[in-house]
Amino acid sequence: MTKATMFEAKTNLSELVKKAQAGETVIITSGKARTPVATLQRIEAVTPKRLGVCYNPKFVLPEDFFDPPTEAELNEWES
Repeated sequence: MTKATMFEAKTNLSELVKKAQAGETVIITSGKARTPVATLQRIEAVTPKRLGVCYNPKFVLPEDFFDPPTEAELNEWES
């Protein structure tokens, strides 16, 4: 476990983040009493979620996907 003051954390942030990535907990302190105010710790990588059961990475939206519907398409919806 590493402790760092606010000033030390601002000065050495990338080094402290590397320690956190390695699994070490870094405690940030504040004031003359060095009161703990925050911690840096590693988080697990988040894997992207699938977009439902029909997920297909090769699917591409057509160019006109966001265009307003035509009169014929509106008539189809209303019938």
